[in-house]
Amino acid sequence: MSKNKFATAINCLDGRTQLPVNSWLKKNFHVDYVDTITEPGPEKILNLYEDKAVINGIKKRVKISLGKHGSKILAVVAHHDCAGNPVKKARHLHDLRLAIANINRWKLKAEIIGLWVDSKWKVNRI
Repeated sequence: MSKNKFATAINCLDGRTQLPVNSWLKKNFHVDYVDTITEPGPEKILNLYEDKAVINGIKKRVKISLGKHGSKILAVVAHHDCAGNPVKKARHLHDLRLAIANINRWKLKAEIIGLWVDSKWKVNRI
């Protein structure tokens, strides 16, 4: 296990979200690094829970981050202007909450949080 502190983010593949989310996690959880797992519209994927191959891939990568890097925080990210989940904010937040509920069933040893990235690329915990 690494002596550096890690967090894990299940983030959108949209490059505009990476830096704000990583910076927010580093600042708010005092971590050195953020392992980033990307999918287009991850909150939708993890809410609908239909594509088992993609979900299993996400789960495998999360377990590597938690197991090998000792990450204790797992953030699921949704954002404004998402091409992978082009819906209104209220639907993003709905999907995000249900995604977190589904991930909680994985029985991980990590705190699971939801993050919303707004139109100014400001990160907000939900």
